[in-house]
Amino acid sequence: MNTTRRGRKVLALAAASAVIFAACGSDDDSGSSDTSASDSTEAATEGTEPADDMTETSDDLAEDGEEPAGEPVFRITYNLSETAVWEDGTPISAADFECARQATIGTPGSLSTVGYESITSISEGDSPSQVVVEMDTVFAAYKTLFDNELVKAAAIEDCNDVTDDFAGGIPFSGREWILESWSPEQAVWVPNPGYTGSKVPQTERVVIVPAEDGATLLKSGAVDFIFPQPYTGLDAELDDPNVAFDTALSGQFEALRFMQVDDDRAGPFADDDFRKAFSMSIDLDGVYEQIYAPFAQGAGLLTCGAIAPGPYCDPETFVDTYDPEGAATLLTDAGWTQNGDGFWESPDGEVPEVRWMVNTGNTRRESTQAYLIPLLQEAGFNVVADNCEALPCVFQTRLPGLDWDMAQYIDVVTPDPQYLGDLFICENIPTEDNDFLGQNYYGWCNEEASALLREADVTLDETERSELVKAALKLTAEDAVMLPTLQFPNVGAYRTDRVANSQGELGNYRSFNDWWQWEDVDGDGQIVIGAEQFPEPDCSNPINECAGSSWYLWAA
Repeated sequence: MNTTRRGRKVLALAAASAVIFAACGSDDDSGSSDTSASDSTEAATEGTEPADDMTETSDDLAEDGEEPAGEPVFRITYNLSETAVWEDGTPISAADFECARQATIGTPGSLSTVGYESITSISEGDSPSQVVVEMDTVFAAYKTLFDNELVKAAAIEDCNDVTDDFAGGIPFSGREWILESWSPEQAVWVPNPGYTGSKVPQTERVVIVPAEDGATLLKSGAVDFIFPQPYTGLDAELDDPNVAFDTALSGQFEALRFMQVDDDRAGPFADDDFRKAFSMSIDLDGVYEQIYAPFAQGAGLLTCGAIAPGPYCDPETFVDTYDPEGAATLLTDAGWTQNGDGFWESPDGEVPEVRWMVNTGNTRRESTQAYLIPLLQEAGFNVVADNCEALPCVFQTRLPGLDWDMAQYIDVVTPDPQYLGDLFICENIPTEDNDFLGQNYYGWCNEEASALLREADVTLDETERSELVKAALKLTAEDAVMLPTLQFPNVGAYRTDRVANSQGELGNYRSFNDWWQWEDVDGDGQIVIGAEQFPEPDCSNPINECAGSSWYLWAA
């Protein structure tokens, strides 16, 4: 994939998100991209970095500084390999890229339109196996385009709205598996008969079944593999001579989050002093030792912010956040006093109630509440647990409705930091004006941070882009938007007498879906995966909200 740009950088407007929030069984929920079309189409992956000629020159500008007529600002060229074909043997083409663009832009409830709305044309290049995508803005996260949602144009009646096209599953495939059936009881994948790439499946089929109590089902032999969120006691639950498990650090991170929207949905954290003092009163070291240390597999507190350690992480962003004396001084100086019950009372005589929301049945988060709420009450904050079921309450209703004050959940995000704009840019706060489609569930609007993240979206130099991202994350710390806690390890547990070679992709954000190389040890012709959150069969659309489940991403 080669890229070309001409003229000046243009600020891109971040739209809806590629961040995934999902509930995984009784002890998890997560919030979730592979790069380019290469993985889903066996496209050539050479040259995915910006080409040497990607230099910005004034020669491409008209005298008035505007773009010359007809010239794109940014061009991406995809060179598809000979194995880039659909299940019926027809080649993947520019028409399929264009159908995916139309579906992403036009389908109501589309999970993410970022980047796609800037595409001005998609056409065949020098040959049918070359696809040229032109954009009206530089898009630094270009590797995430078409990463998971190529749509077979010949199988779709109207590419502009695919709302009803996948009610019975996904009938086509450009990868090594194809979905044979999907019901409330199980989803079955079989090798794609038209696939000619290198990832040849080693078993006859993969079956995914609901498995909320995965450890028990694994030990009983009802399933061959589970992908549980780690929690204290999991190793004991998996103790069995026929069971093994592996771990790898992932891009998932958990955090304590504070909703601060300043409109008719405003809660106590709309007050900057109160929110910052509250954040300063939480001892994260204590939380780590009490909640995370028993299963953290050596991972310490995450101090980068809303991102995993790597080139965009400044580990000094969230350090020394605990300062109870400073919190008390901050409130006192702002006119707050402690009443007879010891709670902080505003200058108007109000004692704010902080509603802390987690998904019911999540042992780890409920344990965090049980540990922290008494300590926060002792510090003068009237905190109450205000929990409900993960789906639809927490992740489909209350989070996007900004009907919460404090929340604790996991984000599963793409490797590219573009998702930060989805989380934090002002215009992505869900409002009536944007049909409540934004994913800035914090209600946080900091124009400086928004400008930094917009600029990061159009900055191709990785060093410069990294500094922009770090600066924006520093502002999330200064404004007490969240307190990151842990970069979560992924766990893959399996029966050694049933499956082998299942550990390769645990560290990938797609996690365990390298099924093609898994080996069917017992020879029964299938590998059965137990899913803590089974993707709903009536919600199999890869474009709209259905794809907002991490288990959907991993499974479909």
